[in-house]
Amino acid sequence: MDRTRRFRVEGGDAARLDLLVARRLDLSRSQAATLIATGAVLVDGRRQKASFRAEDGNEVVVELPDASTRTVAGEDIPLSIVFEDDELLVVDKPAGMVVHPAPGNWTGTLVNALKGRGQSLAEGATEERAGLVHRLDKDTSGLIVVAKTDRALRALGKAITERRVARRYAVLSWGHIEKDMLSVDRPIARDPNDRKRMAIALAGRAARTDFYRLARFETSDLLRAHLHSGRTHQIRVHLASIGHPVVGDDTYGGGGARRLMGLPPKRHFLHAAWLVFKHPVTGELLDFRSKLPEDLRQSLISASEMADLIAHPDPLEYLGFYRVDG
Repeated sequence: MDRTRRFRVEGGDAARLDLLVARRLDLSRSQAATLIATGAVLVDGRRQKASFRAEDGNEVVVELPDASTRTVAGEDIPLSIVFEDDELLVVDKPAGMVVHPAPGNWTGTLVNALKGRGQSLAEGATEERAGLVHRLDKDTSGLIVVAKTDRALRALGKAITERRVARRYAVLSWGHIEKDMLSVDRPIARDPNDRKRMAIALAGRAARTDFYRLARFETSDLLRAHLHSGRTHQIRVHLASIGHPVVGDDTYGGGGARRLMGLPPKRHFLHAAWLVFKHPVTGELLDFRSKLPEDLRQSLISASEMADLIAHPDPLEYLGFYRVDG
């Protein structure tokens, strides 16, 4: 496996070298800093400090260390595949499934399941993240795209960076947002007091989410969230920061609403329902939609008290989720 990664700084991606390497290779900042300190990162052929400010046009070359002896085993885990060709596949991930192996979750993940199908996956930064273009939280359900070839991985990653991949999430938030359309533009970083949480931080990475209210219920709003960036826990952190956490989100203050909204344990109301992008090779426009899982559908009926939703096969369509606006 080729452990060399090359990329050119472009499109306003200039940043501190450690932040840039972490972002482009999907590593933690400390992992990136270690690579820089050990001479594994060169900028235009020269070693630089982690604080070096990379500029547009710089070429960055990273020599990744040999992979650990731990291999990611393929497992026979059923998956809901909504699209597949020679370049990529789109999976409708269930809540409760971790996307990639990591300490505490070496088995039962989406990557284990994909490898269990016996198919090729783009190499990615590490074997544990092979093929992953983006991620979903463990307890978030819905659509996720996986690259089968390196060229698809590069093209899709660039498309996400340039905001050419439309990712729309269905969210039930506690309380009522101030307006029918609300944009939250606040940087996000790891919470210094709890490594499992993220937090709003001035020194964090830029993050913006647009929220469109589709329905206002007695104690909650059904929102469509538009991602302009892809930070960890972004939607959950942004909603919590304005006092309207995701219903059922124990981590960010919405867990108390779970029973009231009829949600099962360890489940929050966040679903990646709509994914639109151009095929990285053919250029064909691809449009994928995922209906609410039954647990979220029942919760929406409970929250809305709308009899019409009970009979409708797709409550999101009924409530205008797939309108092309915003």
